[in-house]
Amino acid sequence: MTQLGSGQLLTAEDYRHLARDLVAPDVWDFIEGGAEEERTLAANLRAFDRIRLRPRVLADVSAVDTSVELFGTRFATPLGVAPTAYHRLVDSDGEVATARGAGAAGALFVVGMFASRTLEDIAEVSTSELWLQLYWLRRRDVMAALIRRAEQGGYGALMLTVDVPRMGRRWRDMRNGFAVGGDVAAVNIDPAVMASSHHRDAGRSALAQHAAQQFDATVTWADLAWVRAQSRLPLVLKGILTAEDAALAVEHGADAVVVSNHGGRQLDGAVASLDVLAEVVDAIGGACPVLFDGGVRRGADALAALALGARMCLLGRPPLWGLAARGADGVEGVLRTTTEELAHAMALAGRPALGALDRSAVHMSTIAGGA
Repeated sequence: MTQLGSGQLLTAEDYRHLARDLVAPDVWDFIEGGAEEERTLAANLRAFDRIRLRPRVLADVSAVDTSVELFGTRFATPLGVAPTAYHRLVDSDGEVATARGAGAAGALFVVGMFASRTLEDIAEVSTSELWLQLYWLRRRDVMAALIRRAEQGGYGALMLTVDVPRMGRRWRDMRNGFAVGGDVAAVNIDPAVMASSHHRDAGRSALAQHAAQQFDATVTWADLAWVRAQSRLPLVLKGILTAEDAALAVEHGADAVVVSNHGGRQLDGAVASLDVLAEVVDAIGGACPVLFDGGVRRGADALAALALGARMCLLGRPPLWGLAARGADGVEGVLRTTTEELAHAMALAGRPALGALDRSAVHMSTIAGGA
């Protein structure tokens, strides 16, 4: 493949092509792969192909404002960095570089529970707000300690991933016998809790083995009260795909929800995130912000999700492509170029601010369940 220069990195996909040649094959499969036959992974991308935008004309779009506010913090872009694990697998500075890039772009960075840099080191370099993502562990003392550190480090919210009572069957990782190797580790957690994630075994994913040992599959909606008791930080629930669960999230006091199918990495055959976004927004009824992830690769994708009611779109794989390709500058580059695409699409759609986006901006007949 022809090496791309910095001037040729015009889209997130350009960063992907560059990163592909720089990342070890098993790590690339870990990043890019989905569950089983990857039907939901593909569905997330196809869902945007069914969207058509409805541009308005003769609107003053001489200035386009992409800024958005969440929990009292204003971000320059409605594109944030979704929580993903082990950034040092693709860059030696790991999440510290991601934080620098996200901060330079004025974007939210949700730090994963299995980050490969300490929460404190990440916070020290960040110039934009950080949130902390959590999984339900059987060791609640470990969760509680992370929450305390997030509070002390100035993190702005907790994001609880609620769609992983067990890890999806990710055939790529199983075939590769994927394990976290070298000096990369989830450094914020007791090594004894993470030990099995480093044990390579043919035909098995070490991460799935770790999840089976350490994740708590008994939790229910009632357990959210425990998280609430640990912190006053806003609580965001990630992994909502139905109106029923959206209503329960409101009932149990969620401060925000994320419409997400975990990037197609959990239940293969689950609905595409975009196809249920309107359903969840309607069920929430304005009670709290709705965030979105799942397949956003360009600015027009983000415009569609924002028009359907998302307050912010979280990007998972694209920031990792940027990180692998160009470190902190690559993370910033992916976020900036996609935000520039969004601003361009907003101008051509006659919507100069995010507040001007609503469902009239998209062709609803292409949305599952739409009129």
